[in-house]
Amino acid sequence: MSGSSPLLIFPDSPLLSVLVIAAAAVFCLYLARRQAHESIRAFCRVARNAMRTASRSVMLAEASLRQRNREVLLAEGMEAVEREVEREFQRVGVLVERDLQGYPAMNRKLSEQIARIDQDYRESSEIPPTPPVWIKAVEAVAAIKDKEGGKVVGEILADIHKSLVKMQKQAEEDYRKATGERHRILSGMMPYWRKLSTTLESVGRTMTSLQDKARVIDRLMDDYDEIRKGTDKAVRKLSSSSMTSFFISALGLFIAVGGAVVNFNLVALPMSEMFGGSTYIAGFRASDVGALFLILLETLTGIFFMEALGFTKLFPFIASYDDKRRHRWAMIMLVFLFVFAGMESALAFMRDLIAANNEALLQSLTGAGGVVAPHTSVIPTITQMVMGFILPFILAMAAIPLESFVHAARTVAGVAAAAFLRLVAGLLRIGGTSFYYMGSFAVGLYDLVIFPPLWMEEKIGKRRNAAAEGGRTGEADAGEDTASREEGE
Repeated sequence: MSGSSPLLIFPDSPLLSVLVIAAAAVFCLYLARRQAHESIRAFCRVARNAMRTASRSVMLAEASLRQRNREVLLAEGMEAVEREVEREFQRVGVLVERDLQGYPAMNRKLSEQIARIDQDYRESSEIPPTPPVWIKAVEAVAAIKDKEGGKVVGEILADIHKSLVKMQKQAEEDYRKATGERHRILSGMMPYWRKLSTTLESVGRTMTSLQDKARVIDRLMDDYDEIRKGTDKAVRKLSSSSMTSFFISALGLFIAVGGAVVNFNLVALPMSEMFGGSTYIAGFRASDVGALFLILLETLTGIFFMEALGFTKLFPFIASYDDKRRHRWAMIMLVFLFVFAGMESALAFMRDLIAANNEALLQSLTGAGGVVAPHTSVIPTITQMVMGFILPFILAMAAIPLESFVHAARTVAGVAAAAFLRLVAGLLRIGGTSFYYMGSFAVGLYDLVIFPPLWMEEKIGKRRNAAAEGGRTGEADAGEDTASREEGE
């Protein structure tokens, strides 16, 4: 047959040829069974050992990365606590300078007020009335021996009674005057008491505030000590704080990006009047590139402004300037922000006019019902101008969540990388174990392919074992017969 394959042994019978080839292949595989088993097991052992070695290497890298993340986290935590402690000490300093720097004068004032109150108190003390002197006079009159029947004694006693009544009235009047004067002095003491109470309350509030600040500083120092020791509690606390800061700062950046998009749409259309609608830069419209560049300049100016005020520390060299230089730099950045705000407000005003003119032009070109006069309400225009003026300052404040996001992203990225390395190490170990058991599976599959000669080998082996056992039994019986004959002889 001219179209038959050269691999067919019997060209007229393809099935027989396939069976013969299969039998020859099985026989060849049977002959190479031991070497094939060793090769499969050796390959699987090499693959398993390689994967386990790679797994150990990845675990070592993960441990090194985890240790590095721990060090970075502790360092950032120490820096954050140091800033908080420094801020609390500054607040304590301001409190002491504001409320306690005049303590000597306040002490002198308190002493004067206390001395004045003491003096008024002494002056307001009640003076006991003088004991009556008429008692002795009455006793002397009673001792007189009157032989005329007591007429003289009665006259004397009447005069004494009149004098006593007059003296009593005078004593009551003097007592009322003294009591009124004492009340007047006591009433004059009330302002001093009020001043003294107000001063003491102020001092008490200051002392309470200082105690609160001291408790806060003690708590921060405890946290600082925990961080310095590198305890697991401090690491967990800092990790949780970093995760929270990451998501909150990401939300803040998302809002800032939304503001940037609104700002871009607000100034892109007026920019087309400045750059021309048909001008392109690197495949992009020149107006869009100009609007984006303006927004980026505003953001960069805001970052420098926040750096100069000390709210952020993205550029350490700005924080290293002296206060006078930083304040001058902050004023320059603030002027630039106001300039950008004014530019955007003007562009927003132009945008409203351009949009109205484009609408009128489109209506005139379509000719649908004549040209409609543009809407004359000033509310949208004012709203756009206010938005254009405020958005640069909002973009300036995006530096705060940006710094928080940058610092928190380092920790989050380190944790994610460590988790990824642990996952890779686990997969490598699983792969190595799988290769180890796949070797046994491949050996079994190899024996399953060549099962006919193996089955025949097993049957032949059983027959040989049975024959060998029969031969050993016959030899034993022959030996026993020989021994019996020797004993009979």
